[in-house]
Amino acid sequence: MRSVTYSMNVSLDGYIVGPDGEFDWTAPDEEVFRFHTDKIREVGVYLLGRRLYETMLYWETADQDPSLDDLRLEWAALWKPLPKVVFSTTLSAVRGNARLASGGLAEEIERLRAEPGERDIAIGGATLAAEAAAAGLIDEYRAMTYPLLVGGGIPFFPRHERRVDLELVENRTFNSKVVYLRYRVAR
Repeated sequence: MRSVTYSMNVSLDGYIVGPDGEFDWTAPDEEVFRFHTDKIREVGVYLLGRRLYETMLYWETADQDPSLDDLRLEWAALWKPLPKVVFSTTLSAVRGNARLASGGLAEEIERLRAEPGERDIAIGGATLAAEAAAAGLIDEYRAMTYPLLVGGGIPFFPRHERRVDLELVENRTFNSKVVYLRYRVAR
């Protein structure tokens, strides 16, 4: 069965964006960007909320940006054809290799898990991940932890979630002192 993973950049105090919506502190250096590029190869479909979808739209045409280096062009070449499912109550259409979800999150994940394939079902965005976590649908949490405190904002973890026991399966510290933590949900 395909794993459902939730992966985001996060501050040490647990936020994916700061109190004013800023996330400039998550701009990866070359080593971290390479890691992200390697990890996206493990994804078979990406589930996004509206805000993250709109942020990631840049990558649908990034290959036309003459200022991009080879690493970012490689990321764009991987991201653009990746199937994406967007959950939104306000969008009427999406672009690129994306479609609007036709049902609820649990139903969509159940359908995707039933499809053949080995690659992960990735979830991006705290609101969407909170819904998946509340329903017990997340198999792995992957946090790219940045060494700073932002003091508030949108939390990586849902605030009122039940207890979930996790098992550390991978960790890595980058030269920039960013720490990658990959936890599997203990079942």
